[in-house]
Amino acid sequence: MSKKALLVVSFGTSYEDTRKKTIEPCENLLHKTFKDYDFFRAYTSQMIIRKLASRDGLYIDNASQALQKIYEAGYDEVLIQSLHIICGEEYDKLKRQIEPFKAKFKKLHFGRPLLTTIDDYKAAVSATLNSLPKLKEHEGVVFMGHGTYHESFSAYCALEYMFHHLGAPIYVGTVEGYPTLDEVLYKLQKDSITQVYLAPFMLVAGDHAINDMAGDEEDSWKVILSNHGIQSKILLQGLGENKEIQKLFVNHALDCINSF
Repeated sequence: MSKKALLVVSFGTSYEDTRKKTIEPCENLLHKTFKDYDFFRAYTSQMIIRKLASRDGLYIDNASQALQKIYEAGYDEVLIQSLHIICGEEYDKLKRQIEPFKAKFKKLHFGRPLLTTIDDYKAAVSATLNSLPKLKEHEGVVFMGHGTYHESFSAYCALEYMFHHLGAPIYVGTVEGYPTLDEVLYKLQKDSITQVYLAPFMLVAGDHAINDMAGDEEDSWKVILSNHGIQSKILLQGLGENKEIQKLFVNHALDCINSF
């Protein structure tokens, strides 16, 4: 009988309460779906791994370490599901970590990130729209994505385009790369938006959301928007809290199993 392992890999978070609200529900739904697989967790952020180890005595593997343990424990089939949002630097790093293990298992399945295919974008847009408050005139939503200088930066532009195609006044900016808050601010002013809901387009509402987006420092998005006459209501919820988003990750895992 085949011995099966489920490895769920995310960027990670150093906030315990956020992990319980976002990462763990995704992990739990995947484990519930794949009952005959033993569950394992890994993070791709070495910074978070080190911080958790030194601060909390909590030791979490990266993907290479987890796969080595899975191999040494005698598993012959592995299902790896990424909880990353785009096919960016962290996803590329994960692929590099997985590569040496492909020949070590009889079967190795690898589920794609949230935003990969066109249908993925459409599904994520639908899931996100269903979780937002009803907007009044001159109101909009500003999503903060992590962003990247990787060639996948255009994922955020495509995401915003799909929101706008549906007539939704939803704008997407990023902490790193493009589009920046400057581009978002220009469009908000152009569209006469005077109040926005600020929310992270990230799996977890962690440091970026708490400080860079919703903080009280002069360089936070909330303060910058306020200084330009745009008031913000904060939605401090990571995508991992959205049950429809959780199901999309499960669907991606099912897709890679069924296409093997």
